[in-house]
Amino acid sequence: MDTDLIWQRIDEQRLELAGLIETLTPEQLATPSLCDAWTVRDVAVHLTHSHTSPARAMIAACRYGFRFNTMIRELALRDDTTADQAASKLRAMVGSRRHPIGTTPMAPLLDSLLHGQDIAVPLGLDRPMPTDAATACADYLWSTGFPFHARRRNEGRRYVATDSDFAAGTGAVVEAPIRDIVMLFGGRTNAAGALAPST
Repeated sequence: MDTDLIWQRIDEQRLELAGLIETLTPEQLATPSLCDAWTVRDVAVHLTHSHTSPARAMIAACRYGFRFNTMIRELALRDDTTADQAASKLRAMVGSRRHPIGTTPMAPLLDSLLHGQDIAVPLGLDRPMPTDAATACADYLWSTGFPFHARRRNEGRRYVATDSDFAAGTGAVVEAPIRDIVMLFGGRTNAAGALAPST
């Protein structure tokens, strides 16, 4: 995917997620998400953090001893933004080309796809992933180490998407929809479907 198309997909995802978040009841917002220790509301708030200024991000990194997973988790938990405010912020981000310091535009694309599932799956909602975006994210996850280490964690298997032009790895063949592959590579092992080698 070229950069313009990546940002187009990010904008589409942000608009869709804003619309979804606004429909959720207080009970749904309080539902545990697929992210450990985060509710659906926390995930919604986290999605707005990709516009955190570099200065604020550096201050937070120092505060949490450069333990980035801890920093990201705590920032979402401590943010008192409401779900409606998060939806408004997501809409305001449409058209922006900002992404977290030290990352590429693939980071907010992956965030929108994975966290959309983190919200939808526990609520029993089907949220399709755009095939081109999901395929690009699967490639990105496979070729990138920190923080997911998809290649290392899935050594000895070859993943082949049944609904897109994606294949990676060597070994026992696992065929699955691209959404399930992205979920698995992104660490959502309990929600990635039954990804077993083909017999």
